[in-house]
Amino acid sequence: MTSRRPTALIADDEPLLRKALTRLLASAWPELDVVAQARNGREAVELFEAQKPDICFLDVHMPGMSGVEAARLIGRRAHLVFVTAFDQYAVQAFDEGALDYLVKPLEPARLADTVERLRERMRAAQPLPNTEALLEQLVARLDKEAAAPSLLRWIHASVGQSLRLIAVDEIDFLRSDEKYTLIAWRGDAGKPAEALIRTPLKELGEQLDAAHFVQVHRSVVVNLRSISHVTRGENETAQIHLKGRSEVLPVSRSYLHLFRQM
Repeated sequence: MTSRRPTALIADDEPLLRKALTRLLASAWPELDVVAQARNGREAVELFEAQKPDICFLDVHMPGMSGVEAARLIGRRAHLVFVTAFDQYAVQAFDEGALDYLVKPLEPARLADTVERLRERMRAAQPLPNTEALLEQLVARLDKEAAAPSLLRWIHASVGQSLRLIAVDEIDFLRSDEKYTLIAWRGDAGKPAEALIRTPLKELGEQLDAAHFVQVHRSVVVNLRSISHVTRGENETAQIHLKGRSEVLPVSRSYLHLFRQM
């Protein structure tokens, strides 16, 4: 007689991220059956009630009901793992040993550690911890964040057949390109990389940290930390040279005052 295979639910509003986690879990935990995939917190709760999986991988930020709110409804009936681009939301829970979390972009080594902890907890067959108070604190933190304007920290971009999660801190510059915005960032091993997204530059610029990102041309926003030097041009213009990149960015007359002391 064989023992029952462990089961899991994955909830994330990004289809490519659900697919990526499913693929990584198949490699890290071949015995695990992913029996349900949800697009939001409400759907996650409905599928949980129907399938009763052992483990729920819940994205913290989803439209409508968040992953934390879904976790409150699921309660002690499953092992809970948060999947988030914002690790500060889960650090407290993880440090207390009640919950686990994965940070986007997902890393196989980190997932392997999580899988080992889940296996150990399931082998021990101990009662699941009471996380109600902890989840209430996380929900309150999310509500507080939603009420205040927040800075953009990550950008989703399609690169080939994959979805990349680009850290805003790694972006060198953004440039308007007709109906798209070109994102130029430091990719693998710090190599220059580019991707096009549909979000307008104006909309992105309003969400960036003004202490680090400044508009230098009607079509260009640059990360001040990526600037190597600035050279003066003709007719009260200038050119920005970037660290480790060959591109030269224009500074129009309207924004030249930002570099008066160069």
